[in-house]
Amino acid sequence: MTEVEFHTGVADPLGFACRLLRKAYRRGARVLVTAPPERLAQLDRLLWTFDEREFVPHLRVPAADAAMAARTPIWLAVPPAPAGAPGVVVNLGAPAPAPAALDGIERLIEVVGTEPGEVQDGRERWRAYKAAGLAVVHHAAGAG
Repeated sequence: MTEVEFHTGVADPLGFACRLLRKAYRRGARVLVTAPPERLAQLDRLLWTFDEREFVPHLRVPAADAAMAARTPIWLAVPPAPAGAPGVVVNLGAPAPAPAALDGIERLIEVVGTEPGEVQDGRERWRAYKAAGLAVVHHAAGAG
């Protein structure tokens, strides 16, 4: 069953995603990032520049060839998930995957910012996951 985590109230969702992806890369994880096209383009640029001492290998799919995708740990894609996509997904505002599409996803991490539209969209995704019978773990920014 898919593990779902929500990180809410994140002041800088793209910066948070960069740090999360860097951590995943360091641990040898393969990750699919889903988001609307404009946000993916912003993340793509930021992954090149957020830390001048380090590079997080990533590519845009389906634009990349299969051989390159097989060697690259971080995939950026507009949903639906491409064939062969990693089983860990970080969602930065794309609609919730359909229940049938969740079968290939081991872990789904939702990053929700503080803008009212993002908060509302995050609540809708939360409800969709709960309706699909998934347990959702919540992490509020600044809580702890």
